[in-house]
Amino acid sequence: QVQLVESGGGLVQPGGSLRLSCAASGFTFSSYAMSWYRQAPGKERELVATITSVGGRTKYADSVKGRFTISRDNAKNTMYLQMNSLKPEDTAVYHCNAGTYLRGSYYPGGSDYWGQGTQVTVSS
Repeated sequence: QVQLVESGGGLVQPGGSLRLSCAASGFTFSSYAMSWYRQAPGKERELVATITSVGGRTKYADSVKGRFTISRDNAKNTMYLQMNSLKPEDTAVYHCNAGTYLRGSYYPGGSDYWGQGTQVTVSS
């Protein structure tokens, strides 16, 4: 069955870095665009970053541009999010999703194509 498992979250001080991973199985990873979303308590879920199926195009939310880098290794069925210069407002549960990228927009996959999330807390 489809499985997406995030890892790499934790507690970090402002200005620090973390690298999240999303390990995929049960579907043809290289055929899907992938995205990272985040949701903070009391806030709407936010699309953070997207990468196309072969990694040729990436897209970022304005709030993370220049600080976060999305990448993927199709040979390892794994996606990454390198997060630098972290701020307290980056605190959230980060989820990965497999979906479709079409005409500049990302369309998330259904419930099976979400990971359970990993907590990122940025605090001194």
